[in-house]
Amino acid sequence: MNAHKLLRYLVGLLVGLIVLAALYTLLVLNWSYSSGERAGFLQKLSRKGFVCKTWEGELQLVAIPGSLPEKFFFTVRDDAVAQRLNDAMGKRVALTYTQHMGVPSSCFGESSYFVSDVKVIDN
Repeated sequence: MNAHKLLRYLVGLLVGLIVLAALYTLLVLNWSYSSGERAGFLQKLSRKGFVCKTWEGELQLVAIPGSLPEKFFFTVRDDAVAQRLNDAMGKRVALTYTQHMGVPSSCFGESSYFVSDVKVIDN
């Protein structure tokens, strides 16, 4: 095998691996493992990251009296939903989410839970 054929083979292999990685990423971002709602008090929402900026949040789930509160960590990909969350800071909310397992990079979010909607719960 001469150097030209070897180079073409390696470039083809590299392009193939990149295409497979892109297809895998599209699959895990569009296929949800689970979905549902969580209710609690919205504690935190911040835009994080050096290169890839993502909205990361924290919901304090309503606990049984006497037990330790549980936190639900989530990611928001939609800026409009993030704005609605910022407006609801400190209030009791219900978050609609989907869980995406195996997301290959933190560029898409630090959590596997992606929030798509928020409803403020009036007491």
